[in-house]
Amino acid sequence: MSAKTYFNWSSGKDSALALYDLLLDNKYAIHRLITTVNAHYNRVTMHGLPVALLKQQAEALGIPLQIIYLPAQPSMIDYETIMFKTLTKLKAEQFTHSVFGDIFLEDLKQYREHNLNAIGISTVFPLWKKDTTLLINRFIDLGFKAVVVCASAQYFSQDFVGKTITKALINNLPKGVDVCGENGEFHTFCYDGPIFKWPVAFSLGKTIFREYNTPNKADKKSGFWFCDLMQ
Repeated sequence: MSAKTYFNWSSGKDSALALYDLLLDNKYAIHRLITTVNAHYNRVTMHGLPVALLKQQAEALGIPLQIIYLPAQPSMIDYETIMFKTLTKLKAEQFTHSVFGDIFLEDLKQYREHNLNAIGISTVFPLWKKDTTLLINRFIDLGFKAVVVCASAQYFSQDFVGKTITKALINNLPKGVDVCGENGEFHTFCYDGPIFKWPVAFSLGKTIFREYNTPNKADKKSGFWFCDLMQ
């Protein structure tokens, strides 16, 4: 019997590829997508994707979506309180496994495992430690399509957001940037591919720059370019 599983859906390419792999694995049955959203902006956390497009994405995937609304700038206490309530309810609904599209970042993986294992939910990381160059090329070769929605100003100018992920694009990334953006260099919106029943329609809007306080570095800030996607 397949394990009742929920998928931590970011709306981007890594999530899409990890979901593709899990849907082919009969050990797991994906019953729900879980996505955190900034309640103030009504957009997917970090990616900046409008909730309306997130919902259309889930409909095209044919998997029920559950949104977790977070404050604009939640403290760790706020975040962990909200997540604990959510995870406890998921456990009560007999979910036994939780899937993430993470590739690197060992400390984040350990954090997820610690919190979920504490309430009896097992973690699954289909892409963990795999070569990111092989992953992004496989993503493209499978027919997935994604557009860059967020990019770090440390590496990119504003014209990078809004571009489609292609082999030419990833072959010409700045030095030091992971081809999957796994260190937070950029984020994407996946709108089509083999797991979609139909492409998610959208148009490119204006480009926005936002600056954030860097965690644990109160005197430093980091900036990101966002491409506003519209229905």
